[in-house]
Amino acid sequence: MSKEEKPEKRKRSIKKENPEQKRIKQESGSKESKLTTSLFYSEEAEVDTRSPEKDVEVFKSTCSDIRQTMLDIKSLKDKKASHDELEDKRVSVMLDFMNLKKLNRLAHIRCKKVREQTNDAKQRIDHYHLQLQNLLYEIMHLEKEITKCLEFKSKDEEIELVTLDDFYKTAPSDISRTDTTKTDPHLQRLARLEWELEQRKQLAKKLKDSKQSKEGLAQEIKNKQEYLENLQPKLKTVLEATKPVQEYLDMPFDQIREQQETARHLPPPLYVLYMQTSAYRQACDKDLQVSIIGDLDAAKAIKSSGKVVEEDSDSDQEEQEHSKKSKRRRKTVDSRVQERKQQALKKHPLAVKLDINCKDGNSLHLTFNFLITLEIITVNISLTLAESNISSISGSVSESNVTLSDLLAPESVLTDLYPGDHGKTSPNPANKYELRKLGLKDFTSYITEVGWPYLWAQWLGGLQFLENNAVNTPEEDVSFAHMQQTIRRLKQRVRSRLCLMKQTAAFETGNVVVDPEYQGLFPSKIVSRLTSWKRSTYEDFAVLPHTQALVDDEVVEQSDIFFTAVIERGSAKMTAQIVMTHDYPKVAPVFVVSVLWQHERTAANDKHVKEMEEEVNVHHEELMNSKSCDTVLSNQMQRLLMCFDIYLETEAAGSEEEGPMEISKEKIYNRMLRGPSRSKPYRYCPDIGIFTHR
Repeated sequence: MSKEEKPEKRKRSIKKENPEQKRIKQESGSKESKLTTSLFYSEEAEVDTRSPEKDVEVFKSTCSDIRQTMLDIKSLKDKKASHDELEDKRVSVMLDFMNLKKLNRLAHIRCKKVREQTNDAKQRIDHYHLQLQNLLYEIMHLEKEITKCLEFKSKDEEIELVTLDDFYKTAPSDISRTDTTKTDPHLQRLARLEWELEQRKQLAKKLKDSKQSKEGLAQEIKNKQEYLENLQPKLKTVLEATKPVQEYLDMPFDQIREQQETARHLPPPLYVLYMQTSAYRQACDKDLQVSIIGDLDAAKAIKSSGKVVEEDSDSDQEEQEHSKKSKRRRKTVDSRVQERKQQALKKHPLAVKLDINCKDGNSLHLTFNFLITLEIITVNISLTLAESNISSISGSVSESNVTLSDLLAPESVLTDLYPGDHGKTSPNPANKYELRKLGLKDFTSYITEVGWPYLWAQWLGGLQFLENNAVNTPEEDVSFAHMQQTIRRLKQRVRSRLCLMKQTAAFETGNVVVDPEYQGLFPSKIVSRLTSWKRSTYEDFAVLPHTQALVDDEVVEQSDIFFTAVIERGSAKMTAQIVMTHDYPKVAPVFVVSVLWQHERTAANDKHVKEMEEEVNVHHEELMNSKSCDTVLSNQMQRLLMCFDIYLETEAAGSEEEGPMEISKEKIYNRMLRGPSRSKPYRYCPDIGIFTHR
């Protein structure tokens, strides 16, 4: 106890202080704080009287004095000077340091004052900004109140009153009171409202009388309807008795009546198409045949139900839950997707079949279907050719089952019947979202199953889809406006394609057959010969260097029809790329040529080849007349052969080679070259039988 407790006692004794000593320390501390406070405030007051620029100069001079004094101390130490001299220098340096400290304190005080002044200015600016925002809010509130007052409308303003002139003409004098109302707008308004009330009372009375008259007429109509219903069985008996007469006179009234009865169960677009086509056939084209095919009982069931019952699709959450189950369950999900597809692409049980018979014996068969969910019309196309048009050449049709070639295929024969109508996308903008909602692909993937949704098919059914209104009611005016022109275009397209087939068939055998009507436009002798003619593709066309300009300028499209022709004369060989649109011959074919003779020549490196292309492509209107232009391809090919002869003969005549010439002169022309462009005489004058320049 004695040894361990003794240190603690010592510590406690050390901590104890005399109260008198505490009081003395507190007094001395307060005196020091007062002295420091007085010095701080004296220096703070001194800041206002001192110039910062002078303090900077004093700072620089003090620093230079310190450096100089330190150098002097060093030199004195080196000289081993006396202690008194060194002590004086040290004191001088300490005084300079004290001066630097004072300048530092003054700088800090000066910075503090600047910060305080800045904060005061910011607070004033914030205060003014807040006042400005309050004033702006008050202005906005007052403007809203003013707008409400100005836009206030009374109930009487919604009433459409008669004009002032009509009011003073028709209103009686006791209501119009002309003397007072013309000078007082308020009284004038009250008088017009009073006249409006009087007129409405009269109209209400007239409406009541009209309703009574309507009820009487309705009863009369009901009586007549009952009479007609009783008359119907008698008429059926009469019609049954007239059937032998109808068959003998070839007047199938019963068949027509049955078709019209069936037409009542068609969807509205197909009904409009059927009625308008039947009217056009009766008035303009007796060779046109229109009929209704399909399941009548199923159509009656749909019409009696009033709508098609759509199966509710499962939610995404249910599919995610069931996707983790067995393979059998996955097959069920796939079957549901297939059911959705069948429901979305479901056709109406009835369809309209249109047979367009041409004068040359060819027939175009169109079957119009209506997709119930997508609400569009699709077309299935088939073609029956006359015996004279069936041949066994490449690119034509087979004799066994009359199948269509690529030129007469359904996806090609009616493409671009109207400009831009490819029939590859649905004309109803809402179909994209409906198919995406059901998890199906784009409509283009199902064209082979449902048919081609051409725009002209929608027009014939009275449908006209707009960007801001995807759902349309069939209108007979739309069908009537396009019926005659569409039938003409269909016949013209079939005739043009068959003529094109005949021309390509002749080209494949190396013959360019020119119609007798156009033979006078060409010389009697053309030496160049067509040696090859075959189909090509857009990819084959696009890889050629001399066709890049047409590809870059989008003159040609992937959907166009491409051919490659080879023309030879001697060792010279010309390859022509022919591009035709589906709207041939309204749009003439485009020829792009390259000549291989001594070296390869194209429009890019030989201006005469370019002139030859211009002669064929630009001046094709000379090879067409207003009545028929179906043979423009043969005429252009004949002109290309003629121009190739001129090109080779003028080139051979202008060469300086010695010995026998490979290309002899067969054509008559005055000059080989003319003008600064040195153009060749590609133009043929049939009147005098010579070639001239354009």
